[in-house]
Amino acid sequence: MSTHALRLALVVAMFGVALPAARAQQPGAAPAAPAAPKDTLGRETPRGTVLGFMNASRAGQPEVGTLYLNTNLRDAAAVDLAHKLFVVLDTRLPPRLNELSDKPEGSLANPLQPDRDVVGTVMTAAGPLDLVVERVNRGALGPVWLFSRKTLDAIPDAYAEIDLVSVDRFLPTFATKKIGGIRLFQWLLLLVIFPVFYQVAELLARVNRSLIIRWRRRRGRPDDPPAHILPGFIRLLIFAIFIRWMIGTVELPLVERQFWTAITAMIGIASVAWALLVLDGAAERYLRRRLQGSSYSEIAALLRLGRRVADVFVIAAAVLVTLHYYGVDPTAALAGLGIGGIAVALAAQKTLENVIGGLSIIFDKAVRVGDTLKLGDTVGTVVDIGLRSTRIRTTDRTMVSVPNSQIANANIETLSARDKFWLRHTLGLAHETTGVQLRSIISSVRGYLVAHPAIDQTEAIRVRLIRLGSSSRDIDVVAYVLAADWEAFLETQQEMLLEMIEIVERAGAALALPSQRLHLSDADRPSPALAAATPVGLPRPPAPAAGQSR
Repeated sequence: MSTHALRLALVVAMFGVALPAARAQQPGAAPAAPAAPKDTLGRETPRGTVLGFMNASRAGQPEVGTLYLNTNLRDAAAVDLAHKLFVVLDTRLPPRLNELSDKPEGSLANPLQPDRDVVGTVMTAAGPLDLVVERVNRGALGPVWLFSRKTLDAIPDAYAEIDLVSVDRFLPTFATKKIGGIRLFQWLLLLVIFPVFYQVAELLARVNRSLIIRWRRRRGRPDDPPAHILPGFIRLLIFAIFIRWMIGTVELPLVERQFWTAITAMIGIASVAWALLVLDGAAERYLRRRLQGSSYSEIAALLRLGRRVADVFVIAAAVLVTLHYYGVDPTAALAGLGIGGIAVALAAQKTLENVIGGLSIIFDKAVRVGDTLKLGDTVGTVVDIGLRSTRIRTTDRTMVSVPNSQIANANIETLSARDKFWLRHTLGLAHETTGVQLRSIISSVRGYLVAHPAIDQTEAIRVRLIRLGSSSRDIDVVAYVLAADWEAFLETQQEMLLEMIEIVERAGAALALPSQRLHLSDADRPSPALAAATPVGLPRPPAPAAGQSR
């Protein structure tokens, strides 16, 4: 016990002693009733009676064992009866002592008989025999639990049926020595039988698999059976069943039966937990196969998370069941797990935020693997959607990892989600293009777009002369192109633009180039003599302004 716990117990004890004393000293306060003395033999509860009797008899104190019997026998007769009861309990009592009631009022399994409690049932030639303890008032000691007279009357007959021949006579001396109350050969059996049994089961499984393969081939079924016909958790269950059979067949002392029962319980819990873990893995693989041809490949991250959470719950449940089996209250463990979970959640707040953001992305289907999107200044293709971050391959072929919480809260433009692409261009024709040519070009371009299979005919197709510019006569071309992706649109747009150029050329017109016209008057031109006198490579003098002489 820690120093802090000792101090706390000391303070509680001091308060427990000081408070009644203070009340007794108050004027007019009634004196406190004296507490009933505690039974030194531990007979205040049914469990205390059974354990106290077994410990006293096992320690070679038969006289003390008689104090747990509700009988009128004395001296040698009482000692003999206590010995027979001990032998019956040690060889036949079910090894579930942790399930006995540890309350002064008993288990109250039968409300009509609140002072009687059944601590176990043993099989005899006359049928099942209930081992009953009853609460008896012992004067100053108060009520205590003792083995009932009816049970004691049936003990001599049950004792006569027990084979008292011990296996110790067939074992060497060192094998009968006890370690932790268990004989050495029992430990050797556990360390030897378990590996041998497991390997024999594996060998039998291989033989059985080969026989099944031959049977399938004769039946015309070449497909092989599963590699593990007898999985490990099934072998553990078979081993646990074998131990239970051995406990029920061989008469072992209670301590050793408790030992083997505990081993059986541990193996059973481990095998069930193992089976649930295997089932989680099989469920994940099944869902992966079902979604393999789907476009929602990002669901694989969610399946991994679900399997890990399920595995954690299975392991935690196995631990709690084990604690409950051994009589440990799992409430404190659950409270500790809750406090620890809160601490972990606070410490991993950002990580949990990204995980929740990833789950929202997967469920909302806002972003999918293979989408081309624009996120802020980043343009690229989604490569992977994880539980913490999303990886994007940019147009520069770099890899960007963006936290899922940012994606969940950002405005995302999914470029690849477009069902159609907007085609809009301006044909700038030269000023020399005549009106007849313009009408012909407009009519030909419109007819070409209307007849093209990649143009969405449900949307407006616009080919109009919209501007007489300073350098060209502009025809606005607007339509929507049906394409699978951006690359397909660019390919279709290229063919359309080349066809429009050929339409312009067939009409005898030409595309305009940006140009400017400079008009010079005669006064702005230098005289021929001055131009001839100016050396080559030197700037010519500016022309004089009007009214000035050179």
